[in-house]
Amino acid sequence: MSASRARRVLIAGGGIGGIAAALALQQRGIECAVFESAPELRDGGAGLHIWTNGMLALEYLGLAEKVRETAPAQDICSFADWRGRSIGDWPVGEFVARYGQPTVAIGRSQLHGIMRDALTTPVRTGAQVTGYVQDGTGVTVRFADGSEERGDVLVGADGIHSAVRAQLRGPQPPHYTGYIAWRGHAHLGPEEIAPGSFLGLFGRGTRFTYYDIAPGVVHWMSVANGPAGGRDQGTGEDTLRMLRSRHRGWVDPVSRILEATDPDSIIRNDVIERRPDSVWGEGRVTLLGDAAHAVSFNIGQGACLAVEDALVLAEHLTRKGDVGAALRGYESERQVRTAPMQVLASRIGRVGALENPLAVWVRDKIMKAAWTRVAFAAAEKEHVAYGTRWRSQGRSLQGQN
Repeated sequence: MSASRARRVLIAGGGIGGIAAALALQQRGIECAVFESAPELRDGGAGLHIWTNGMLALEYLGLAEKVRETAPAQDICSFADWRGRSIGDWPVGEFVARYGQPTVAIGRSQLHGIMRDALTTPVRTGAQVTGYVQDGTGVTVRFADGSEERGDVLVGADGIHSAVRAQLRGPQPPHYTGYIAWRGHAHLGPEEIAPGSFLGLFGRGTRFTYYDIAPGVVHWMSVANGPAGGRDQGTGEDTLRMLRSRHRGWVDPVSRILEATDPDSIIRNDVIERRPDSVWGEGRVTLLGDAAHAVSFNIGQGACLAVEDALVLAEHLTRKGDVGAALRGYESERQVRTAPMQVLASRIGRVGALENPLAVWVRDKIMKAAWTRVAFAAAEKEHVAYGTRWRSQGRSLQGQN
């Protein structure tokens, strides 16, 4: 199959990964179009932890300054058991001096909005992808309303339940981790929750994490083991009562956060993920973000990896004339980056889900011994420092203009 240089890229999915891909291609002068199945271009109400590597990628897209106007920069990420006994602290504020960008927290919808506002590429909503057909000169995407679009490349950035992935790889349901996450927003001012706060608490088969995502807005997550497919009964207030009962007696400010939570903000999701996959594409088709490497929340890198994917994809499509070679090069490079992070996130999730009292005691002892010194150093070396590539590339790109 002949595959000449990409002139028009079709992107399935208008979430953070899809919009990031469009921005990265737009930046390099490659025409693209985004197709979102939802009737409106918007993203969910959860919070995001954007590590410094993600901020460096956003800086390359010209968005870091805008993000920092809203997103509180974090100084120390603290971890403890449910009683408040310290496990360790990660001094992420040090990254600013070393890399030039902080680690921040921001609402998913806020980040999505900032990215959308920077996009000039056309976006078509209500466009549900049902399949694609490719040949030697391009790829045709088919939609539920019977319409079609033609381009040189198709990027499946349509999430963990990707329709593009389903055709490419067949029916492969994601893996259920065995635990459920409830997320919500509390309204607490800076006098109650210090700006830039992050606290992760470990209990027996349950966890609680919180961080502020905007002035006066605290995002929290409660995690507990349970069967897949469950639903909360009753109203949002009933769910809040259940969560307050679950975390009764936990260290302050957990109860205050739950008391200040808007019941309508609560979202419940089974936590699902995908295991590393060696095939992300064929011919003129590839995957990006959760469609390629859905990673659980346990390392806070999901959005960061999607933006990184977008930049690497655009780089390969610009650098290599042959579409197929460019896509396979992108996939190979990103698989090396994302597979270890998928595995790590899964392992941390299993450790956090421990219920046996002895196993929990051993876990907390081991984490306390290694969390600050060993785990933080590894996180910086293996995750954060990767983002420096965008700084060097940014200088190179500016020098060409």
